[in-house]
Amino acid sequence: MAAILDRFFHLTAHSTDVRTEILAGLTTFVTMAYIIIVNPLTLKEAGMDPGALFMATILAAAASTLVMGLFANWPFALAPGMGLNAFFAFSLVIGSKGAISWQTALGAVFVSGVLALIVTVTGLREIMIKAIPLSLKHAVSAGIGFFIMLIGLKNAGIVAAFEATIITLGPIKTPGVLLAIIGLIITAALVARRVPGGILIGIVATTIIGMPMGVTKLPASVFSMPPSLAPTFLQLNFSGVLSLSMVTIIFSMFFADLFDTIGTFVGVAGKAGLMDEQGNLKGGSRALVADSCGTIIGALLGTSNTTTYVESAAGIAAGGRTGLTAVTTAVFFLIAAFLSPIALAIPGQATAPALIIVGVLMASPLLEINLNDFTEAFPAILTAVMMPFTFSIATGLALGFVAYVALNLLAGKAAKIHWMMYVLTAFFLYYFYAH
Repeated sequence: MAAILDRFFHLTAHSTDVRTEILAGLTTFVTMAYIIIVNPLTLKEAGMDPGALFMATILAAAASTLVMGLFANWPFALAPGMGLNAFFAFSLVIGSKGAISWQTALGAVFVSGVLALIVTVTGLREIMIKAIPLSLKHAVSAGIGFFIMLIGLKNAGIVAAFEATIITLGPIKTPGVLLAIIGLIITAALVARRVPGGILIGIVATTIIGMPMGVTKLPASVFSMPPSLAPTFLQLNFSGVLSLSMVTIIFSMFFADLFDTIGTFVGVAGKAGLMDEQGNLKGGSRALVADSCGTIIGALLGTSNTTTYVESAAGIAAGGRTGLTAVTTAVFFLIAAFLSPIALAIPGQATAPALIIVGVLMASPLLEINLNDFTEAFPAILTAVMMPFTFSIATGLALGFVAYVALNLLAGKAAKIHWMMYVLTAFFLYYFYAH
């Protein structure tokens, strides 16, 4: 068996072995397993079935990670992306006040995945990457991080609505909010100490602490047959998906996923020896195709955009170098399907700290923005802060693009604006005018 795996995954050529790859796959799974818990709790706010979401999350992660491992032979794992799931539930479905159903939102996710696949296969991806300034790419990641933090703080009850859209401090003395604060301190300490799987450990610890506080309700059993996927499987609705407002949303999903994927690939591939001397990704086109297929697979199963996880770096640090690491991670996701009673019993106050911590981690690209150049700083910061302030990733993205083009034109720096940015800005301006 070891010889077969060696030939298929080229283990010897990558200076690794079966044992190392399996341990690396387990490490990656532990660091990102929190998504099995967090994603269903996030998307159920859109009116979707929690049990089906649990299965959709697991199967989307397992299937897309298998594609990455078997097709691209990369040690990267995929799962429904943080930020995009919050965008799906809170901005797209809830924010539309009934105008957009979760079925239509799934249709939009599917189309964004197809768009990503077309852009990757045709080479348009390269044009878009070159067109969008680096400062806006960093801002999108940070803005989504702030958006996730706001969702986490809201779910924890640490902040609450006050006079319509203004927020204020929540009821700190209530058991649920106290539990969330305790969990936030525990999780932050674990992450600060670089404990592998710190976010997942924090969720488990907070859940246990919530038992005597009356917040966590014990499940009747630990193991069970996996819940039915039927409530979300193939429930996509494409009616109205190509309307102006939905096209803008699809582009927002596409860009956010694109920036996140490129950032993960470039940041992690070098550590895995998957980048050559010129900075080109070895087998990167296959990996990008696998990533695009992940979103399509996830939409069919019934979840938001599936994307490559930066937590893959944990498995790579443990020695993972080939697709066998990804295949191992996928197998552990499938095993987790039989633990649904535990996952579904975890209260929202236990997962809220994970959202806040992930939001903080996603905000780090702000450090890469040149704040001394106002033509770069203003559009970037506007993009980042308007995502949580307007409770819409799409609106923050659109405002940032328009601001970048307008400010640089007025500042006499038109030469640095790529022609594609004019096209995108015109599209966003028409979107604002139509609304």
